[in-house]
Order: sequence, then C-alpha cells, then structure tokens
Amino acid sequence: MTSTYLSFIVCDELFAVNVAKVLEVLQKQRITHVPNAPEYIKGIINFRGEVVPVFESRTKFNLPARPNDDAYVVIVFDLSKGADVFRIGTVVDRVKDVISIDDTEIKPVPPMSKDFNTDFLQGIYKQQADFIMLLNVEKVFTGDELVAIKDTHLQTVE
Repeated sequence: MTSTYLSFIVCDELFAVNVAKVLEVLQKQRITHVPNAPEYIKGIINFRGEVVPVFESRTKFNLPARPNDDAYVVIVFDLSKGADVFRIGTVVDRVKDVISIDDTEIKPVPPMSKDFNTDFLQGIYKQQADFIMLLNVEKVFTGDELVAIKDTHLQTVE
C-alpha cells in the first residue's frame, strides 16, 4: 500500500508525517508565550478562531535552538489519544514536499540504546542519498506531556 506524507526540515534533518494527520501549513505566525508552559511549548496561536498550542520541534527533538530571526512554518495537526482529540501546531524550519511512499519501502528504526525511546518514529525511508524519519505524531508526546498541553490550552481559554 502507498501512503502520502508531508516532508519537512528541522535543523537540516528530514522528517515526514502522514498527510491524513495534517490540517494546514501556516507561514510564520505570531506565537503568544504562555507562562509556566513546558519548555518545548513555544506558545499558542489563533487557528481559525481556536486557541492552539504550538511546540518547538527543535526543543522536543533535542536539536540546536532556533535563532529568533529565522524563518519557520507551523504545521497544524489533530492528535488522538483515546477518546481525546488534540489540535496542536509544531514549528519546523520549512516544508519540503509531499511524497508517496510504498509501505514496503519503510525500514524499521534500528535499535540505538535502551535509554532512547524511538516509539515516536514509525520508520525510516531512504530517498536517494537522504534518510527521512517518518513520525508517528500520535506518539511524539507522552501521556504526561499531553496532559500538560491540554492544561496549557485550558489556561488560555479560562
């Protein structure tokens, strides 16, 4: 089976997510900082009249910090955890393209360390000389992190 993915770049690394999870790609947005939010939460944006928390992909993935004047885009996703659906944005350097990947071409994530949780990676796809890390957006955040995201959202609505 072939699936369609949106590929994007974060700190010179290639990632992709299944387009079924992507709601929209937004050009650089005004992001409002929320006091006491977790470090990886950059703030909130107004998305179609809804308050949406935005996380900084570089912080979440332990990559070098983004310079303040750098260009970026925000990808807005719907995440499902049990009966809860969360709308969340992520800051990435830029979107690359939309690609089709045959499921048989997706390689498993190699074991790296017992201390390194790779559950958020669906697999690895090799495109010419590049490796693209396929994200399972449902598993990027732990249960505790989703509670923090939900709490951040509730703080801004109350």
